[in-house]
Amino acid sequence: MAASTHTVTNQPPPLVGYDVFSADRALTEAVERHLAPELLAGAREELADFGRSAGSEQAREWGELANVHPPRLRTHDRYGNRIDEVDFHPAWHRLLGRAVGDGLTGAWGRPGGHVRRAAAFFLTTQIEAGHGCPLSMTHAAVPALRADPELAAVWEPLLTSRVYEQGLRPPAEKAGVLFGMGMTEKQGGSDVRANTTEARALEEDGAYVLSGHKWFCSAPMSDGFLVLAQASPSAGPASGPASGQGSLTCFLVPRVLPDGTRNAFAIQRLKDKLGNRSNASAEVEFDGTTWARRVGEEGRGVRTIIGMVAATRLDCALGSAALMRQAVAQAVHHCAYRRAFGGVLIEKPLMRNVLADLALESEAATVLAMRLAAAYDTDSEAERAFARIAVPVAKYWLTKRCTPTVAEALECLGGNGYVEESGMPRLLRESPLNSIWEGSGNVQALDVVRALRTEPMALNAFLTEVGAARGADHRLDRAIRGMLTELADLDGIEGRARRLVERMALVLQGSLLVRWAPAEVADAFCASRLGGDWGTAFGTLPSTLDLAAVVERARAEV
Repeated sequence: MAASTHTVTNQPPPLVGYDVFSADRALTEAVERHLAPELLAGAREELADFGRSAGSEQAREWGELANVHPPRLRTHDRYGNRIDEVDFHPAWHRLLGRAVGDGLTGAWGRPGGHVRRAAAFFLTTQIEAGHGCPLSMTHAAVPALRADPELAAVWEPLLTSRVYEQGLRPPAEKAGVLFGMGMTEKQGGSDVRANTTEARALEEDGAYVLSGHKWFCSAPMSDGFLVLAQASPSAGPASGPASGQGSLTCFLVPRVLPDGTRNAFAIQRLKDKLGNRSNASAEVEFDGTTWARRVGEEGRGVRTIIGMVAATRLDCALGSAALMRQAVAQAVHHCAYRRAFGGVLIEKPLMRNVLADLALESEAATVLAMRLAAAYDTDSEAERAFARIAVPVAKYWLTKRCTPTVAEALECLGGNGYVEESGMPRLLRESPLNSIWEGSGNVQALDVVRALRTEPMALNAFLTEVGAARGADHRLDRAIRGMLTELADLDGIEGRARRLVERMALVLQGSLLVRWAPAEVADAFCASRLGGDWGTAFGTLPSTLDLAAVVERARAEV
């Protein structure tokens, strides 16, 4: 062994061995704010336990292994039989097992279930984001299946189970199942009405066979999938893809049929993605014998599946907020220990400005995402109307803010942040994903415009929420007036939809922070994001603000 040339010093300790939940002030306060008092003690105990697991060295290792060893497709067995299976590293199954066991697919019907689940989803995403995909789709499938009470009675107890069972078997033989979704096709992408996959009715009521393909089908080892296809009422075997003529309908496609045989579900290949590498995203084909059960009415496919889409969009917002939180926590932690140019980085005025700016972005994202989760925990018509417009607003804005936030946080670590071992490159590769999944930015912005034009209750609920903070900050008040001016003129709105939705998101975040965040956080947000006293890069906050308090609030104590 070569002689030692130096002693390693001035390197921060790893951010492990801590309670990720209890160390996050914005998250813990959101849980306390949105849960009924009688639920708080139990929720704190559950989330702190999950937080300790999320912050453990073991969880960090599982997340790394699941990405270093990505899933592998096996189309055939050794004898040449078609099996269409995907093998995952054991770490993937451990992550899923822990998350399912902690109720991340079982929010529906549980008191405070959506807030509790959202907080746990926020934590598990910080360990590793890929396994959040099947968790999200399984959770979100419940409202879609409720369009058919008979199907829901069979599948909902399995979807909301706290038992994770890997492997393909008949659902009746499993204590818990996972679900996926297949909507987009090569020729249409987000324009699902251009789908050409055809569904031909069989004599059995509600049964069809499918012929066609799905271009993106994530978590292909799930037990069932909700897909969209053009329904044709004529009985008999399907003869090939339709030309898009028909009625777009939602269907449930099981991987294994009740008699134990495999459904025709041919996985052509797995996508080689920028990030999210632990999770398999597949191209699949249905060969004309693929059995499916209709969910909801024929021709009402989008309406049936929209509940699932809305829930997964909220998870996209939550996931982006979680990635931002983890990136900012790592940056603040690094700078709290690292010394340079005669002092600790966190005490340097310019670095403090950068960290405070990042912390504002992260806290505003957390507060907004958790507020939306709380909207799902009530049966209030006003809350449903609020979620209808606020979910696409949040999905648009938080997913857009994720990549620049993570990139700036990575830079705070310098060259160390650019090295895989830091974990920051994985966060950066993951950061653009949620802005694409479940409808890209333009789709979200246009969905907001659609709600503005056709659902006046949604706008009224949004304005009521924003108006709850009116008079508390003059910069917020001015921003609200500007937003109202934009909303008053919907002529030519499509070309400026992104501008409007961005303004709505910032005003909503400002309203929430003014009401619920410490004064120094709300003041800094309103001064920069609403008052215009801000540059185009992070680290350009007004120097007169209490930036040290903002940074300290974002610090995760180990």
